Amino acid sequence: MSSVVVISGSPSRTSKTERIGDHVAEQLAAHGWSAEHLRLRTLPPEALLSADTGDPQIAEAVAKIADAKGIVLATPTYKASFSGLLKVFLDLLPQFAFAGKAVLPLATGGTIAHVLALDYGLRPVVHSLGPRHVVQSYFLLDRHLSVAGEDLLIDPESRDPFDDVVQQFRKALHGIPHETALGRTA
Repeated sequence: MSSVVVISGSPSRTSKTERIGDHVAEQLAAHGWSAEHLRLRTLPPEALLSADTGDPQIAEAVAKIADAKGIVLATPTYKASFSGLLKVFLDLLPQFAFAGKAVLPLATGGTIAHVLALDYGLRPVVHSLGPRHVVQSYFLLDRHLSVAGEDLLIDPESRDPFDDVVQQFRKALHGIPHETALGRTA
């Protein structure tokens, strides 16, 4: 079974961003993909900050990336940028760690003023890692996300476009062109 690694870059245990990662992993699993959720906050901080790829947990995380067919990056937005935790992890990966892979960048944040953090901040870093394809990124507003018990609820205004980019990612995993919500083939 082909695998996807969902990487959450939030330092918070109660993160809506992490819940988005869980949600995407569940959607991928429902479509036959082995989807593992890598929560960067659980990696050893000293090894992560010193880029110690000899540390067993860091080495295991890097190996999962190497073995995956696809990568989902889920990050909160801080000061109009993706999280420092995600940046530290991406910096320790080999130069072409995403070679041959499809990548889906996702972000959460409080205002659409930060939506460009995905394309101007994260996308260039992702491209430098050499992916085969980076699908359309998506920014979810915090106010469109709520938690009820263990369930993540996504406001209908965000749900359809979010589901569309996840579907686009699934098709990219198979190398199938995707007709976007705008009716264009990507």
